[in-house]
Amino acid sequence: MDLIRNFCIIAHIDHGKSTLADRLIQACGGVTQREFQDQMLDSMEIERERGITIKSNTISLSYRGKDGRDYLLNLIDTPGHVDFSHEVRRSLMACEGALIIVDASQGVEAQTVANLYLALEYDLDLLPVINKIDLPAADVDRVREEIDADLGLDPFAAIPVSAKTGEGIEDVLQGIVELLPPPQGDSEAPLKALVFDAYFDKYRGVILQCRVMQGTLKTKDTIHFMHGGRDYKVDELGYNQLKLNPKPQLAAGEVGYLVAGVKSVQDIEIGDTITHLERPADEPIPGYQEAKQVVFSSVYPMSTDQYQDLTKALDKLAINDAALTYEKDSSAALGFGFRCGFLGLLHLDVVQERLQREFDLGLVISAPSVKYKLELNDGTTVDVDNPSYWPDPTNICGATEPFIKASILTPEEFVGPVMELCREHRSESQEMNYLAANRVEVISEMPLGEVLFDFYGKLKMITRGYGSFDYEPIEYRPTDVVKVDILVNKEPIDALAYLVHRSKARARALHYCEQLAEAIPRHQFKIPVQGAIGGTIIARATIQPYRKDVTAKLYGGDVTRKKKLLEKQKKGKAKMKQFGSVNIPQKAFVSVLRADND
Repeated sequence: MDLIRNFCIIAHIDHGKSTLADRLIQACGGVTQREFQDQMLDSMEIERERGITIKSNTISLSYRGKDGRDYLLNLIDTPGHVDFSHEVRRSLMACEGALIIVDASQGVEAQTVANLYLALEYDLDLLPVINKIDLPAADVDRVREEIDADLGLDPFAAIPVSAKTGEGIEDVLQGIVELLPPPQGDSEAPLKALVFDAYFDKYRGVILQCRVMQGTLKTKDTIHFMHGGRDYKVDELGYNQLKLNPKPQLAAGEVGYLVAGVKSVQDIEIGDTITHLERPADEPIPGYQEAKQVVFSSVYPMSTDQYQDLTKALDKLAINDAALTYEKDSSAALGFGFRCGFLGLLHLDVVQERLQREFDLGLVISAPSVKYKLELNDGTTVDVDNPSYWPDPTNICGATEPFIKASILTPEEFVGPVMELCREHRSESQEMNYLAANRVEVISEMPLGEVLFDFYGKLKMITRGYGSFDYEPIEYRPTDVVKVDILVNKEPIDALAYLVHRSKARARALHYCEQLAEAIPRHQFKIPVQGAIGGTIIARATIQPYRKDVTAKLYGGDVTRKKKLLEKQKKGKAKMKQFGSVNIPQKAFVSVLRADND
């Protein structure tokens, strides 16, 4: 066990985790030069294209240290974005140490601090690494100061590297062997193994990634999932080395994969504890938490005949992504679809893009909303995330919405605009921490629903790209939330209804009305497009009618002939307005909802 090191790489998004993982794999001979490609551990096309990690991945590497001994290094590459922090949490549970990477030009950012606290929660040893020292803007001395001030780690233990050029990689490997602890655990004790990830293989079923905490796991063993309560027989196990490398057993302290005939990721719970059926452990491994969906949105196919394709596509995605939840939904305007739950806006964006790319589907996605808790007059409490299920306002006696604690790191010169932005988004409290020279942390408590639309984009704009944002859910607080209906020719359009705080209702209703007035083609009669709360109209735009020149055929004569024709046209218009229906094209919905998301 002294020769095993289990560690993960944590950092803020885009600080070079995947590139450093690539260099470590190359330095340990885990891949030949011919097979190598950038972002080796990012298997999804969307991950490579955007340069982000969405799903954590693991690999076992063999490394010969300066002492001449051969070490087994189990590396777990984790996502950097706040939406996937539950993936980071599970990866940390499987490790004894972590490399915490800081960009030499950007310094310590919000997610770096958040991940540090997560790692300390699981009592991990941390090895700071300063990456991107080859950049012209790199300032290693300033970053060492920030590591000392913001993270409370030894600034002189930080290893300067350039993952791009390969400089300093040998020092990192040596640091992992010398400074990170080996795993503990008794290989003779009852089996306890943590399932920290899983993915679906269409030929072999679900392949589980697990870390053996104590005991020994062998092929043909019958295993029991302690949270899920299911039993399976082990078909194969071994190490992840880019390809699956089968072994006869996994002993305490080792990380590897497990194939046991599990048919779907929904059948098991990620974070569950595996034990032997005949000789079970006393209790599961502590620290297990379920992923919580915080953003909800309805997904409809662009054409109704693609509904079956969308059903199959969501089933396949959910096999790999246990955090995605969905249930059937329908709309009078858009037909049948699904109400989906996501971990955050990036998760929604990724799922949408994967559905469009991998399954070639055209989609209409409704405006995202959060889950509100309503207290009704009869004393019952209901959770509502869909405007369609909003109860009669006269029955509601109180409402609460989820709040977050947002941490924004920004250069000092942008503090004023950042605090103003928070106030615009109904921030309830703000405090400032001066972390290092020219770096300020603004901590603000604000509603999650306010962050969903344009907050992150505006933050990047006012801080010229230097601001970073991280949040954690805290609690539900009282709010004055209303349902806004959009009416076209006095008929409500259910797909465009939304839930919003009363103070923001008019601005968004006006935006919806103006977008629809541009997108709906003109008819022979005047069409009002209105936003309404209950019976009160709060916004309006008008689509002007076409007017046929009925007097064109007249070539003279008395003026009464002209008046007679115009009067007849007026009656026809009134009748048409009474009985005529407005044709709303699909692209009108798409333009409104897209503009809303942008």
